[in-house]
Amino acid sequence: MAQMVTMESIDLSDATISMPAEIQVEQIHIETPEESTTTENYCPEMIGHVLATHVGKRTRILDGSFTYVELMKHYHSSLDESEWQKENLYERLLRRAKTEDLTEVSGIGCLYQSGVDRLGRPVVVFCGKWFPAHNIDLEKALLYLIYLLDPIVKGDYVIAYFHTLTSSNNYPSLQWLKDVYSILPYKYKKNLKAFYIVHPTFWTKMMTWWFTTFMAPAIKTKVHSLPGVEHLYSAIAKDQLEIPAYITEYDMATNGIHYFQPITNTSSPAS
Repeated sequence: MAQMVTMESIDLSDATISMPAEIQVEQIHIETPEESTTTENYCPEMIGHVLATHVGKRTRILDGSFTYVELMKHYHSSLDESEWQKENLYERLLRRAKTEDLTEVSGIGCLYQSGVDRLGRPVVVFCGKWFPAHNIDLEKALLYLIYLLDPIVKGDYVIAYFHTLTSSNNYPSLQWLKDVYSILPYKYKKNLKAFYIVHPTFWTKMMTWWFTTFMAPAIKTKVHSLPGVEHLYSAIAKDQLEIPAYITEYDMATNGIHYFQPITNTSSPAS
C-alpha cells in the first residue's frame, strides 16, 4: 500500500509559504504508479507547491494527504500551459506541416505571400471568401498556415485580410481562432507589424474589437480597417499586391475608380 504524505511529514513553521523561484524537476526521479511504494524521492518544495492554493501573492496550505502519484497528477494538472509546452506543441505541428499532404488547403488559394510592402516586409494575403470554414479540415488549415508562415515570421511581416463578399460560411468559430492564436509562438505576434482588414463590415469591426480586446490585446494597435483596396497603396505598392479579380471588381463598383491617392514616400502608417 502506498505511503501517505501528511502535513506532519512536511516541516512548515508557518501557515503560509512562498512559491519557490524554480522547481528543479529534472533532478527528481518520478516513479510510475507500479514503482510508487515509497516516499524517499519526495521533493518538499514540489509537495508544498501542490498543496498550496494561490491567494494574492501568498499561499494557503490545504489540509489533506496524498499519495506520491496523486501529488504528481495534481501538480501537472494544476499548471497553466507553459511556454515550453507551447513550443513543444508548435514544433510537433511544424514537423507535421512539412511532411503531410496539405494540397486540400493550398489548392484553395485563400492564403499566400504576395510581394513586400514599401519597407521591404513580406505581405501575407488572406482572402476570406475563399476560405470554406465549415467544409474544410481545420487542423490541416492550421498546418498549412504554419507551413507557409513559419519561414516568414522570423522577421517583420504584414497581413492583408480581404473580407470582400464573405458570408457566414467563411467564418471559423471563435474558439478555433483562440486556439490558433494560443498555439502560435511569440514571434508571430512580435514580428507582425500590421494587420490590414479591407472591406470590413459591422460584424468584422465588432469581432475585431472583441478579439483584440479580450483575446489578443498585443496586436490591437496593429490592426487597421480600410474601406478600399487603394488605401493599401500607401503601405504596399500596387505591383506588389496580387489579389483576385472579384476583389478589385467589387472595390470599383463600391468606391469608384481612383478614389484614393496614395502617399508614395519611404514611410508607412504602420511602420
